[in-house]
Amino acid sequence: MGRGPERWQLYRLLGHEIVRAVRERTARLTARPEILTRARVTGLVIAPHDLRTSDASLADDIYSGLFVFAGRSLVVSGRSPFDYDPPSPEWADALYGFGWLRHLRAADTALARANARAFVSDFMSGRGEAVRASPVPVASRRLISFLCQSPLVLEGADHAFYQAFLKAVGKGARELERSLRRSAPPQSRLLAAVALTYAGLCCEGIEPILRRATRILVRELDTQILPDGGHRSRDPRFAMELLLDLLPLRQSFLSRSVDPPEALLRAVDRMLPALRLLRHGDASLSHFNGMGVTAADHLATLLVYDGSGTDTLMYASHSGYARLELGRVVMVCDVGAPPPMDQSREAGAGCLSFELTSGAQRIVVNCGAPASGGELRRAARSTAAHSTATVADTSSCRFLDQPEDWWIGRLAARWLLARRGPVVLRGPGPVAVERRTENGAAVLAARHDGYVAEFGILHERRWRLSGGPVRLEGEDAFRREGKRAQAQPVAVRFHLHTAVAAQPQEDGSVALGLPTGERWRFSAEGATLAIEESVYFAGVVGARRTAQIVLHLSVDEDALVRWRIEQV
Repeated sequence: MGRGPERWQLYRLLGHEIVRAVRERTARLTARPEILTRARVTGLVIAPHDLRTSDASLADDIYSGLFVFAGRSLVVSGRSPFDYDPPSPEWADALYGFGWLRHLRAADTALARANARAFVSDFMSGRGEAVRASPVPVASRRLISFLCQSPLVLEGADHAFYQAFLKAVGKGARELERSLRRSAPPQSRLLAAVALTYAGLCCEGIEPILRRATRILVRELDTQILPDGGHRSRDPRFAMELLLDLLPLRQSFLSRSVDPPEALLRAVDRMLPALRLLRHGDASLSHFNGMGVTAADHLATLLVYDGSGTDTLMYASHSGYARLELGRVVMVCDVGAPPPMDQSREAGAGCLSFELTSGAQRIVVNCGAPASGGELRRAARSTAAHSTATVADTSSCRFLDQPEDWWIGRLAARWLLARRGPVVLRGPGPVAVERRTENGAAVLAARHDGYVAEFGILHERRWRLSGGPVRLEGEDAFRREGKRAQAQPVAVRFHLHTAVAAQPQEDGSVALGLPTGERWRFSAEGATLAIEESVYFAGVVGARRTAQIVLHLSVDEDALVRWRIEQV
């Protein structure tokens, strides 16, 4: 990241962040106490419905001391989980978010209720706080979880516990309201506004918060939810989790005989079709921009609420996703530029990547986001982890995840990384997209300039999905821009799902065997074909080895690669 333009961009970002930090400090020193700071929660009026499915068998694991979150596990051996060092930051986020209380509620036993109270009591007493200060998203999730699972926690509780629980809810609301005065990142602001709106609807004694929280919620929804229903982060996982909170929030307004804000109604109506666009036949979402394993039961629950009819959205121009569909075969591709910098903590360099599914079986995939692990997440965001073209083994986006070579840049990058996270510093500009029908076949074409500044190469990709038999034909064109004449190695990758068996054939093609018994064939011209190792990060049981088909070529002038994936 030691290149001149990126260095100056880093300095500009550093200046903005310094100004932001000064403003935050000034706001903390000069802020007047809000009404909420002086008020306290005196009772609970309603408990919102939790749409996330629960598993009573997990309550037995929790009771036995086994806590499995984000692909990591911890056995507490009769002690509190808050007494241990977390196995990973993601595991800690899940623990302190308390979403797992729903599994205890599903057990619906006196033992499960007592167990839940004990864990909540451990947290309220301050155990673990010395090593774990919750970020805004985790604090928001915890407040929502406490409100949703209050019947579980409070049934059979004595008066002292009830008062302590109300105090904890009030404290959580105050902390979130303070976070909104400290220039929290956009996604954190939205989650905090959702949680505070829940608190205003569910609690007595802090009624003024509802008006303030609703005002912030409306502003953030109007800003962050795009006209086509996608979220500005382009992260399907975040959109799905947000909807799981917005739908019960809409019902909570109605339960209190309060009209939901129009911004909330509009957001929900737009977001559901956008999720359906990204859905494959295996009931999971495409692996783009932070999406890992899909909780299929959660997605199915959400799509029940989609009242948009049977027609599926095929192109989301603002979100940058497109879909081609023919019978049981579905292709979903990324045809969008990276999200804004402050929304790009999870974004990947996967422009013009795609995924292909036949029925319930994935064929071509992106590697997907792992449940935890900083190095793995960094690798999963690279262009090489996506089914698209990579130039000179370099990603089409540059991330703020490694310091610059120059010492001032390194210090700046480290401070900004702590403040901003591993955001996207630079990536492709607006992506030109063309959609049409050609002799009964669906055609999609797009191009991006993510490699122009560094290598002088413009990448164009064209997909054509047709039947008789079903086949997906593709072209990858590499156009030289400017006077750069040095040849660059290019790899066009097609990551295969772990269940797909790839066998090279004598004619140079690759036979693809699916566990369903279907047979497909991959062939290409204009490049050297190889079958190489890959890894699928989004497996239900964690990262798994798989294979990838890679087309290698050297580009010193305009080049064209043609490929075909067809059913045989």
